[in-house]
Amino acid sequence: MKQDSSVTLHPDEHSRQTAEIMQRFNDVFQLHDPSALPRLVAEHCVIENTVPAPDGARHVGREACVQLWSAIATQPGTRFDLEETFVAGERATIRWRYWLADGNSIRGVNLMRVEDGLIVEAMGYVKG
Repeated sequence: MKQDSSVTLHPDEHSRQTAEIMQRFNDVFQLHDPSALPRLVAEHCVIENTVPAPDGARHVGREACVQLWSAIATQPGTRFDLEETFVAGERATIRWRYWLADGNSIRGVNLMRVEDGLIVEAMGYVKG
């Protein structure tokens, strides 16, 4: 594919900051250590979770979001394989595979949004 020479892409400060926040967020699940979550999540954060199907549950507020993500991060015998994290400005897409304690896995994606250095929105989707 030929690149249009009139289009120039530059990493911007907003994308860099969002990428740093997503790295710290992903570390919570990689290290099974949710202690960083309260410093990453905005007071008015909203999560639309993947369960129950088909639309998931809605979690509103820092406390509810931290509680949900902490429970996921510390679930015994589970792990997340990060497949890709893509950042553009205040938005990030995290593609992942979640391994359950029984050895089965689920593939999914989180659509994230950051404002003023904190996560304000997370929408999770899984392959059915």
